[in-house]
Amino acid sequence: MVLLAEFTVLRPDPGLIIWATIIFLIFWGLMAKYAFGPIKDALKKREADIQNALDEAAKAREEMSNLKAENEKILAEAREERTKILREAKEAKDNIIKEAKEKATAEAQRLVTSAKQEIENQKNAAMTEVKNMTGQLALQIAEKVIRKDLSGDSEQNSLINSLIDEIKLN
Repeated sequence: MVLLAEFTVLRPDPGLIIWATIIFLIFWGLMAKYAFGPIKDALKKREADIQNALDEAAKAREEMSNLKAENEKILAEAREERTKILREAKEAKDNIIKEAKEKATAEAQRLVTSAKQEIENQKNAAMTEVKNMTGQLALQIAEKVIRKDLSGDSEQNSLINSLIDEIKLN
């Protein structure tokens, strides 16, 4: 116990320094043999793993960049295709409308021509009927005038007036 009472950290004993150095060197040797090697290997492995992860991340970034470029290209092609389809649809719509207008115009023209022809036919039929009726009336009047033997102009005028009144009543 006396030895411990005289011990101070500030003034170490030379034997203690030697034993501390020997123990430290043995400890350092054991650590180098059993701990530093595996720690060094683990650090190298970890460094390699980190580098592999970084390389894979760079490769993934590059692939993503390529995919993004491909997607942009596909989107541009899709937009062009959509524009082309819309243009073709518009042209088809315009053609259909144009054809429908042409057909409607042709049909209207045909109907107008048909109506004019029908009106002309009705007019001709009416004129023919009027002519026939006028001819028949003239024949009836002539027949009645010839049947009656009249002596004067006053009797002929009164007969013609009475026949005209008779015709107007019919």
